[in-house]
Amino acid sequence: MPDGYDEMYAADGSVRPHYAAFQRWLEETPDLQVAHKRRQAEISFHRVGITFSVYGEEAGTERLIPFDLAPRIVPAAEWRMLEAGLRQRVHALNLFLGDVYGEQRILKDGRIPLDLVTENGEYRHEMRGFQVPGGVYSHISGIDLVRAGDGEYYVLEDNLRVPSGVSYMLENRRMMTRLLPELFARLQIAPVERYPDTLLDVLRQAAPGGIDHPVVAVLTPGAANSAYFEHAFLAQQMGVELVEGADLFVRDDMVYMRTTRGPQRVHVLYRRINDDFLDPTVFRPGSLLGVPGLFRAYRAGNVTLANAPGTGVGDDKSVYPYVPEMIRYYLSEEPILHNVPTWQLRHPDDLKYTLEHLHELVVKEVHGAGGYGMLVGPASTRAEVEAFRERILANPANYIAQPTLSLSTCPTFVESGLAPRHIDLRPYILSGHRIQVVPGGLTRVALREGSLVVNSSQGGGTKDTWVLESDGGRP
Repeated sequence: MPDGYDEMYAADGSVRPHYAAFQRWLEETPDLQVAHKRRQAEISFHRVGITFSVYGEEAGTERLIPFDLAPRIVPAAEWRMLEAGLRQRVHALNLFLGDVYGEQRILKDGRIPLDLVTENGEYRHEMRGFQVPGGVYSHISGIDLVRAGDGEYYVLEDNLRVPSGVSYMLENRRMMTRLLPELFARLQIAPVERYPDTLLDVLRQAAPGGIDHPVVAVLTPGAANSAYFEHAFLAQQMGVELVEGADLFVRDDMVYMRTTRGPQRVHVLYRRINDDFLDPTVFRPGSLLGVPGLFRAYRAGNVTLANAPGTGVGDDKSVYPYVPEMIRYYLSEEPILHNVPTWQLRHPDDLKYTLEHLHELVVKEVHGAGGYGMLVGPASTRAEVEAFRERILANPANYIAQPTLSLSTCPTFVESGLAPRHIDLRPYILSGHRIQVVPGGLTRVALREGSLVVNSSQGGGTKDTWVLESDGGRP
């Protein structure tokens, strides 16, 4: 049995109150019927085409994202705390981004090291002095939360550039309402289905001033991208065009898309490509994915890019340890959600401690994502630890280290039946005229027994996340 906090069962083995209805469903439903529902889900996901690409495997390799029928359930009072903490954190991060591209007060006051920000690979000097519409840099944020053995939630990392996974959240919910309608009838579960409408509204709010009916489009790198399904899905759900760089052009500092009816001006681009590829005249010269002149049109105030270029410095793992300080500095509040304790290997003392305890720690590249570029000490061989030690010594500033948390577990259907597996949670936060938190988010599950790596690219799956709308949470 994995260690850590169990989402469904208390230490004495009793079922937590918010899981009582699900426990009754398990007891009342024959195993063959449960197996049939799981098979239905697999067939349906294949039919819809919900796949993701796996880097490092043969070109074109795609897999079905594993889906688990057992939901992750969050009580109403617990969610209210999480929602307040997420709003607070995203608000502070947007203020931080506005500051470091503006007056740089937090840097001048010495609360965050200057070089950590201005020499960061994700800091875009081209954004200095530019006022983004509404002061919002990260319109769509995904904040990864984990729950440790004591039951307390921690922020594992912030995703402010192009956070992905929301399509799986929506499809998981659609699947669960179809397969388990009796539980949705019994429980008051907060809806997530409004996300595409809310997203479209937030994107329209970000449009340049004086536009009564702004045109929104989703900018994708193309079908070869691992998250292309999501790009197409969200464009379809919002009722907007899905475009690639070649579909757009800039004239008189305005952005147009090519249509069968002639050029159509675009006012807001929900871009799902990285900064480097946005505009070959400003960033990476050889990029074929972006649009020449796009950044000039953006600086002229004629198009809005969501999320804004340069947001990456706010979610860089070397900046992550300073987010609590941002909250205190900009909001004069104490953080509601805490960070995981973090060693910054750019500091000699932190480096020394980490090298002495590599077999106990999780070490991550500051620019890494998707479960790549990291070491999970307790799950690694001696040879893997020593190889990673050499990588750290070659460039200590490129790494942070954290304790190996015993992530909470949730009952999950595996070949042998229902068994505990480690999970995390990625809620989605939309920032427009106000900050809105989608009630739930994407629960990712490490399907391999004992594994702490939940990323789909590393063998993880997903669950539907049920936020109960009342404190009773059950019939």
